[in-house]
Amino acid sequence: MSSDTVRVRFAPSPTGFLHVGGLRTALFNFLFARKTGGKFILRIEDTDRTRYVEGAVENLIKTLHWAGLEYDEGPIAGGDYGPYVQSERTDIYKKHIEILLEKRVAYRCFCTPERLEQMRKEQEKKRLSPKYDRRCLLLSEKEVQDSIASGKPFVVRMKVPEHVPVRFSDIIRGEVEFMSDRVDDQVLLKSDGYPTYHLANVVDDHLMKISHVIRGEEWLSSTPKHVLLYEFFGWELPKFAHLPLLLNPDRSKLSKRQGDVAVEDYRAKGYLKEALVNFIALLGWNPGDEREIFTLEELEKEFSLERVNKSGAVFNIEKLNWLNFQHLRRKPDTEVLAMLKEYLTHSQNSLQFTVHSSQFDDQYLLSVIGAMRERVTFVKDFVEKSPYFFQAPKAYDPAVVKKRWNQQTPEHLKVLVDEFSQLVSPQKKDYEAALHRAAESSKIGNGGLIHPLRLAVSGMGEGPGLFDIVLILGKEETIRRINLAIERIK
Repeated sequence: MSSDTVRVRFAPSPTGFLHVGGLRTALFNFLFARKTGGKFILRIEDTDRTRYVEGAVENLIKTLHWAGLEYDEGPIAGGDYGPYVQSERTDIYKKHIEILLEKRVAYRCFCTPERLEQMRKEQEKKRLSPKYDRRCLLLSEKEVQDSIASGKPFVVRMKVPEHVPVRFSDIIRGEVEFMSDRVDDQVLLKSDGYPTYHLANVVDDHLMKISHVIRGEEWLSSTPKHVLLYEFFGWELPKFAHLPLLLNPDRSKLSKRQGDVAVEDYRAKGYLKEALVNFIALLGWNPGDEREIFTLEELEKEFSLERVNKSGAVFNIEKLNWLNFQHLRRKPDTEVLAMLKEYLTHSQNSLQFTVHSSQFDDQYLLSVIGAMRERVTFVKDFVEKSPYFFQAPKAYDPAVVKKRWNQQTPEHLKVLVDEFSQLVSPQKKDYEAALHRAAESSKIGNGGLIHPLRLAVSGMGEGPGLFDIVLILGKEETIRRINLAIERIK
């Protein structure tokens, strides 16, 4: 396939936030373009003015940029086939409607919304599929012209041929066939002069030289209408590929009712773009082997439409969390440090930091990252799972107190404080040796000090290596916290 033939597009409607299903469609188009050396185009389908949301276009572009999906042509970027916003192309659609009317493969419909509603109700009573009954197709040319002259509002419908098979090839699904009797006389131009999705989509795909239409399975039933329009205009069909549905774990269609579906929701929760892109790539596609962790660059090399499945893809949040953990682990310390500093500066976390600010220098934070790296899934976990690195504990886990703290513990810890006080520039091994000496002189096992010490410095019963915590906190802070615990824990 030569690089000048592959042109794919992502064509979202600006109706709010970007759905994860939309991000997957964008990603698969982007990967296919990069793999084949083709062009990835962003087109804004904003002809449904009733659903238009102010600022949604800017948000879409910002979200694609965050995910690393840079488009080659589109709003702001420009290109040879613009404008790339459909509301700026209405004259183009009107010209093409005239072509269809002249060919008599489309007709004007003057039916009122009330009449159409009544028709639908009667069809439902008779258990018929809802379809326009073609009343206006029977109007004479004079009746049509008189209605136009009197200012009667109208839409333009396509005239679907009767009793013919409509066939097309789908890269994912193979040969697909619909009988035309199942296809409604679709509205192509609304009474407000704006085209419907179906007309604008086909006209734009042709004029923008789109070679492959890669979109969600929900558009499969609309494709016969599009195929017929290509035939009416005498245009060559693009290649189609309909991606599998995204499903909740109960195999219902992914929806807001069962959890977050907007990319922005996941971003706000601290998911890394690398993890989200990796996860979404695996929703319906696989590399043909056991690999699961990919960078965007690796996906560009590996991706193929032939390895996209037909069956629905389950959105498994545990898998996304695991991928976030894996990608965070792989990041260099300097990058994690920058993200942690950003979080500490801007987050609305629940902690009121009381530790002296000098302890938050880069070296201190890098030590925290080193201690916690294998225990965190999100950057926020460095704070949420180990708050003791940022403030002395305000409370102590009662279950650990009950199990690990007894009447003799304060006296034993005072011996440990004496040992720690004598250390000069201690390293981890020095703290260990000091604890061992304190345990010996108190005639108890090391565990009799290790567990209370962990409780005193962290308020918890588990976490990274105890002596790693002590080393990071430093001698003075560790002693201060032991004395606080002696005072507070009864």
